[in-house]
Amino acid sequence: MQPTDPERDCLACPRLVAFREVHRTREPGWFNAPVPTFSGGTPRLLIVGLAPGLKGANRTGRPFTGDYAGDLLYQTMVEFGFARGTYRARPDDGLELVDAAITNAVRCVPPENKPVGAEIRNCLPFLGETIRRQIGLVAVMALGRIAHDAALSALGARRAAHPFSHGGEHEPVPGLRLFDSYHCSRYNTNTGRLTPEMFQDVFRRIRAYVDAAC
Repeated sequence: MQPTDPERDCLACPRLVAFREVHRTREPGWFNAPVPTFSGGTPRLLIVGLAPGLKGANRTGRPFTGDYAGDLLYQTMVEFGFARGTYRARPDDGLELVDAAITNAVRCVPPENKPVGAEIRNCLPFLGETIRRQIGLVAVMALGRIAHDAALSALGARRAAHPFSHGGEHEPVPGLRLFDSYHCSRYNTNTGRLTPEMFQDVFRRIRAYVDAAC
């Protein structure tokens, strides 16, 4: 059976393996491995990001934990009832997800946060199996175009039929709604491409959709 997460010493992507080994030597106390999905309850929402940040999830071992993107994401998830507790940028902060899960299209940290096509394709089976295992799933949120395209590929849907746009909504397979947002990175928020209000608006529509689907 296809696993949902790669093994700790996955060798599928030589460039990512080499990068990982460099940081295992430099920072032996960091997680420095494929970052597993973070899940709570019976997920009805799956959030798909791009890849672990070098000093974020690659360091802490929990998606979106330890960098600015996590500050905005988890704060917004708490606000809309998809998480509870207080996010303190540590995997032991006690934060819990509520009927939600978070994963990445690429599970290992890439140089300059830019995975290449082969690396995205190598991780697709893990994303596909992660989606298939969530028996109560009704919504997927893609953070950025790469996550959007990866989710469509994992679902066997045509990209041309579902173009990415911030705030876009799609139904790539019956009973599953795909919501798009710009990635909640510091760059996007600092440049104004994504404001907290824009991000909250997407979550507001996800909350309403998930509640209506119950």
